[in-house]
Amino acid sequence: MNPSATASTPYTRGAALPALLASRILILDGAMGTMIQRYKLDEARYRGERFKDYGRDVKGNNELLSLTQPQIIAEIHEQYLAAGADIIETNTFGATTVAQADYGMESLAREMNLASAKLAREACDKYSTPDKPRFVAGAIGPTPKTASISPDVNDPGARNVTFDELRAAYYEQAQALLEGGADLFLVETIFDTLNAKAALFALDELFENTGQVLPVMISGTVTDASGRILSGQTVEAFWNSLRHAKPLTFGLNCALGAALMRPYIAELAKICDTYVSCYPNAGLPNPMSDTGFDETPEDTSRQLKEFAQAGLVNLAGGCCGTTPEHIAAIAKALSGVKPRAWAHYRDAA
Repeated sequence: MNPSATASTPYTRGAALPALLASRILILDGAMGTMIQRYKLDEARYRGERFKDYGRDVKGNNELLSLTQPQIIAEIHEQYLAAGADIIETNTFGATTVAQADYGMESLAREMNLASAKLAREACDKYSTPDKPRFVAGAIGPTPKTASISPDVNDPGARNVTFDELRAAYYEQAQALLEGGADLFLVETIFDTLNAKAALFALDELFENTGQVLPVMISGTVTDASGRILSGQTVEAFWNSLRHAKPLTFGLNCALGAALMRPYIAELAKICDTYVSCYPNAGLPNPMSDTGFDETPEDTSRQLKEFAQAGLVNLAGGCCGTTPEHIAAIAKALSGVKPRAWAHYRDAA
């Protein structure tokens, strides 16, 4: 699609990303949930004044904080930007009607996405310079329901969500993120490729209906040492099932630390005819650590620098357990390291 974009549209901002990815390794932000935990918010602070009489517990609904504690979400964004992040994710990982049903807050999904995008947009605009523009990635998470896997071990054909239900939920989310000022979309932490296809289908619909085409980043999650995502695909199969979307970046995040993720990133680096992203957890869970994970900023940045020096990545950041300290160390370690060049893979094909 050739959108009719003006100089002020999100499409124009996001259109700068391919050239930047070709020139240097870009830095994504780190974990939102880990940072929220630092604030030790109780039920009352999650509720805020607006929801003080709400009839269900909402502690843990991090997306609600964009409405009840927007200053905290803005502060977290700014900490990551100050640490050197080029791209920050909106606080919308679970801001779909499907995910918000866990709290009975389906009706707030659109408002959550709109508010979250505006908070990230304001933070990026504050930190952007001509030499270092900053970008808002509209975060689209997997939802707690899966279109491919039965929730009942005794009934393999059972499903608790349909493709159309997911598509509608993702469309509502993406539309609000676009209106709020997102520069690109990040379909992330994919454990079920069919869920991801519903999200990508919704994005295609949105682009067609609005005439604005934003870059799309795709990131899956290898769940264990088998090298497969939860719905059973290998990394290569995962790539081949979604490459038709022509994503700006394709990569992996969550579930694994960098060391365990390396062989799968190396596999993607060999086959992807697009830019490769990697944002691992800070190692393995460790309840004795301040972040709940065992890797220090020095540990994670050292491993990602090795990835970069091996020519495996174009974009790097952090997932669970990572903090602004991790992102600052990653940005410093990867500064000056050449990004992965993938044109020869395309030409060879």
